[in-house]
Amino acid sequence: MSTSTETPVQIWWSNATFFFSIHVAAVLGALYWRPITAVPTPTLVLAFLVWQLADFGITIGYHRLYSHRAFRAKLPVRVVLAALGSAGFQGSIKVRSVCLRHRLHHRFTDDPVHDPYAATKGLFYSHMGWIFFKPKYDRMELVDREDLESDPVVRFQHKHYVPLALFFGFVVPTLLGMLWNDPSGAFVWGGLVSRLAIWHCTFLVNSLAHWDGLQPYSDEDTSRGTFLLALLTGGEGSHNFHHSFPHDWRSGPYFWNWDPSKWIIYALHSLGLVTGLRSVRDKDLKEAVEYMRYKETHGIPPEHDAAPWTGETWGLSQAYDYIEAKPGRCLVVIEDYFFDVTPYLGEHPGGAALLRKYSVRPKQDLIEASWAFDGGLNNHSRSARKRMEDFKIARFQR
Repeated sequence: MSTSTETPVQIWWSNATFFFSIHVAAVLGALYWRPITAVPTPTLVLAFLVWQLADFGITIGYHRLYSHRAFRAKLPVRVVLAALGSAGFQGSIKVRSVCLRHRLHHRFTDDPVHDPYAATKGLFYSHMGWIFFKPKYDRMELVDREDLESDPVVRFQHKHYVPLALFFGFVVPTLLGMLWNDPSGAFVWGGLVSRLAIWHCTFLVNSLAHWDGLQPYSDEDTSRGTFLLALLTGGEGSHNFHHSFPHDWRSGPYFWNWDPSKWIIYALHSLGLVTGLRSVRDKDLKEAVEYMRYKETHGIPPEHDAAPWTGETWGLSQAYDYIEAKPGRCLVVIEDYFFDVTPYLGEHPGGAALLRKYSVRPKQDLIEASWAFDGGLNNHSRSARKRMEDFKIARFQR
């Protein structure tokens, strides 16, 4: 891996100043407009609703829809989610902001160089320390973004992000407060204080979720799950499940997992406003759980000897013949084997375009996907590698 840490880190003064100023203003405002004694109940209810709605804009919109493409949403839903996400003041959906940075986090989880908020750099850094430094992500350009750039809602929100964030984050709560003659209190509690709740609760997904909790699905990275996190983040508590199966539209696969975001997505799906819900296969989920239970009980992972390859052996000419006989197939070369990943195109967390980019193409130079698969583009998990075996079709004879 690259060791770009030699580059001096620059403090992001504008970002740090805004972040610090909101904290100071929120604390001073809350001390002056104290709850119960100086703030009417409708204002406190407003603050809670603003927190929760902006939270859903992040968890459902920014995270599950746009970062992980866990489902597809109709235009009205995307517009609402973009508006709610704007109120969260965490950057626009497009370009080097929340979604692309989050995709980078999943590709290189815990890597102190390439993970934007690596837990290996400390709890404070993963929670909010990264906010104070200008981002320099050497591998950001490798992250696919075509889906974001082609979405008109994403483009509009990015172009007008600052006025949208100010309007939905501060103006709307203040205007609503005028309905019960408390615009100043609504500005403080619905605009400033709720902003802190939104920020720090969603930041817990980067910090607490990689510091304390359970690991029932995988221990390959620091991701963990806690019920407290689920309560504070609109359902993002089963973070270990999420890192194990990032394409899944749910944070937790079971009905008892507290996940209001999941329930809202399901309701929208029932109304036909959301389609294409992506889920982990039951066999993959079961295998991951059994693997971790065995490891916890015995202290060592279960032994699985790789079966010797008894299938076909191909040269490039046979691979070309296979592709030409089956137009549209996506064939890739990884570690001396051919894999037909066509059935996986719709399931791949990185998108179909990424797999197509590294596919074998007749009359073109061979592009091997080994570099990308073995850490160049993604630190693939054990589950991902096991899933890949389903698509192996031939040994590559060079």
